[in-house]
Amino acid sequence: MNTLMVILGAAIGAPSRFLVDQYFRKFTNKPVGTFVVNILGSFLIGVTFATTERWHDFLAIGFAGSFTTWSTFILDLYLGYELKHYKAVAINLVGSIALGLLAAYFGYSLVS
Repeated sequence: MNTLMVILGAAIGAPSRFLVDQYFRKFTNKPVGTFVVNILGSFLIGVTFATTERWHDFLAIGFAGSFTTWSTFILDLYLGYELKHYKAVAINLVGSIALGLLAAYFGYSLVS
């Protein structure tokens, strides 16, 4: 049953990430969509940390695992560096890590 919960969560998370990213691409060429999904995913993982195994498998591993994107985040940093957009790279890097940690903390604090 746990495998099924992960599959169901992932089947919803990946298309959700795509839709969020496509929405923000209408307004900017900056990696706002990746930033938003990673912060929301961090919050969700924090919220689900203390939940039952079934909900954890569905939300944290399945949904948030496929909703968030480490590889795109790294690619965005690399491309910004290559284009010499150092300030934007620094803001993305520091903002993503700091706000991701805060979002996970607030999500965890909300349920504990």
